[in-house]
Amino acid sequence: MKVKTILVSQPEPKVENSPYFDLIDRQKVKIDFVPFIHVEGVSGKDVRSQKVDLAHYTAIILNSRNSVDHFFRIAEELRFKVPDSMKYFCLSEAVAYYLQKYVVYRKRKIYVGKRTFPELSPLIKKYKNETFLLPTSDKLKPAVPVILNDLNIEWKQATFYKTVVSDLSGLRDVFYDILVFFSPSGIESLFENFPDFEQKETRIAVFGNTTVKAAAEKGLIVNIQAPTPETPSMTMALEKYIKAVNNSKK
Repeated sequence: MKVKTILVSQPEPKVENSPYFDLIDRQKVKIDFVPFIHVEGVSGKDVRSQKVDLAHYTAIILNSRNSVDHFFRIAEELRFKVPDSMKYFCLSEAVAYYLQKYVVYRKRKIYVGKRTFPELSPLIKKYKNETFLLPTSDKLKPAVPVILNDLNIEWKQATFYKTVVSDLSGLRDVFYDILVFFSPSGIESLFENFPDFEQKETRIAVFGNTTVKAAAEKGLIVNIQAPTPETPSMTMALEKYIKAVNNSKK
């Protein structure tokens, strides 16, 4: 079946040059963006209950823009003045760039990884005498604590925000040719909102091995997968599939 409509389970991109908009123009498909999950911050009281004293830490590990927002939100709520000497270890350039929302970039000690925790870990290891705080959501990849423990550093993970299933009741009678997922939480949200969901003719696109596993556990057939060597991004994987299906003579 040809592809005409796609639902991406994330917020609509805010940049005009998003590859999704290029995909719409090139392949003449309709793409809707609906976040299947959203983030809610926990209170300063909840952070304190995790035995976290912000003054104890000399370095912060930031793995997303959410972690940046919620670290500074909690600092403000607890009336903690973040010292200029604080070191920031950012998972990627995008996270580091976002940090400028809260600090004067050139006046801070900021260390930037490429994209993953294994790539960031050598930078952290260089500063093993620091005391590290990792502010995250309630859903942390199991590999992260293993990597940090292997570095033999003093560190603590604390939940500063939670991943919450969004209300998707407005989609109950809406059907798409492709559903796109980026995390196991998105798959979880689909079935929490629609326990009787049946895939039928709907194609499923997923990003990452953990999302593939979550889809399989729910009995879904994955039709489109990224990243791969040939299609490192989701938009590239979608375009390759759409070209093959929509240009077919069948």
